[in-house]
Amino acid sequence: MSVALLWIVPPNKEASNSFGFLESIRDGNRALDSPWFIPRDQNLIFNGRPKKGRRQRCNSGSSGADLRYSYLGGSGLESRTNFPIFSSMVVNPTGEMAVSSEQKVYDVVLKQAALVKKQLRSSEELDVRPDIILPGTRSLLSEAYDRCGEVCAEYAKTFYLGTMLMTPERRRAIWAIYVWCRRTDELVDGPNASHITPTALDRWESRLEDLFQGRPFDMLDAALSDTVAKFPVDIQPFKDMIEGMRMDLRKSRYRNFDELYLYCYYVAGTVGLMSVPVMGIAPESQATTESVYNAALALGIANQLTNILRDVGEDARRGRIYLPQDELAQSGLSDEDIFMGRVTDKWRSFMKDQIKRARMFFDEAEKGITELSSASRWPVWASFLLYRQILDEIEANDYDNFTRRAYVSKAKKIVALPLAYTRSLVRPSRTTSLAKA
Repeated sequence: MSVALLWIVPPNKEASNSFGFLESIRDGNRALDSPWFIPRDQNLIFNGRPKKGRRQRCNSGSSGADLRYSYLGGSGLESRTNFPIFSSMVVNPTGEMAVSSEQKVYDVVLKQAALVKKQLRSSEELDVRPDIILPGTRSLLSEAYDRCGEVCAEYAKTFYLGTMLMTPERRRAIWAIYVWCRRTDELVDGPNASHITPTALDRWESRLEDLFQGRPFDMLDAALSDTVAKFPVDIQPFKDMIEGMRMDLRKSRYRNFDELYLYCYYVAGTVGLMSVPVMGIAPESQATTESVYNAALALGIANQLTNILRDVGEDARRGRIYLPQDELAQSGLSDEDIFMGRVTDKWRSFMKDQIKRARMFFDEAEKGITELSSASRWPVWASFLLYRQILDEIEANDYDNFTRRAYVSKAKKIVALPLAYTRSLVRPSRTTSLAKA
């Protein structure tokens, strides 16, 4: 299951390559002699070589109940104009009260907002923390960022083009985040996925903690380590993405949308929390920091739901069903219907409801893009417009996502780019719906 890299065009699943670090994280080996260690396996993702702003605002005024994008389905879904907002508390199978997925995610948003606020107080007018360059490391860091850029250019061409409008510091940081997310996704979705164990993911998380402490394992880690030292990026979203990979190892069904929502946050919504501190919020924005992060999360959820709906057939062939089991049952559908690839009226009706939900998340996400810094808006608009069109293509295929893959044609992509650029020029409104009441 490919993750949808929020604010970033998701990676092409067909372009997967081997991981040179597989043995090192599986066996616990470390390159202790040099933080710039490059293994001999010159594969794409590990080594990063393709084979061919301003200050941020921080207004802490939102509440958990303001998660307007948190729509959940259920019985009677087709008769409602809006999905109900889920309570922050739910009852688990044992009858005990438990925190909902939305509340868990919102707690991470608040933590990130507090980190941004702390950084602003300490750095005043600085966009990023000042560089501390050790002798001989500047050229190595430059090469590390260049390699991240090459990977981004190879596998996310549209987004890479958009990053060229950013300041050099922000551009390089986004490249570093993109590459780390891609490498993490490849652990469970790449050609070596069958060799990945929970222990391997534990080692990958330990390696993440090291790079946040300024101890990178290789050059690509060094780029991210330098990025998180400059920008107010918290480690929790990165850990949460790894948790999403753990879910893929142990879980192939989702009882309801609350479970699926948490998975979508882990593998896609996390990228928004990683990226917004780098992309920056427009200084003239009247929106609260939390509301911008919530919009970023909404786009991540929308992108991942779109991934799920596009890849139903592909995932089923791998024994996975990323659809709410209770909603399938309410529609008179079963796992067997999906494994058999039956496009029936029941399936079409079910898919219409799922697409409606995804579009509602896109609608909520759209409100936050304009609040980003001007230099960061174009690639996000491009990703937004192109990914939303995949839902249109599923409809055009008569909801056959078992044997036909929905994709946006090159012609439509070319048309979308100038439209995205035009939208990126629109400045935040002083009466934005995301503004603090």
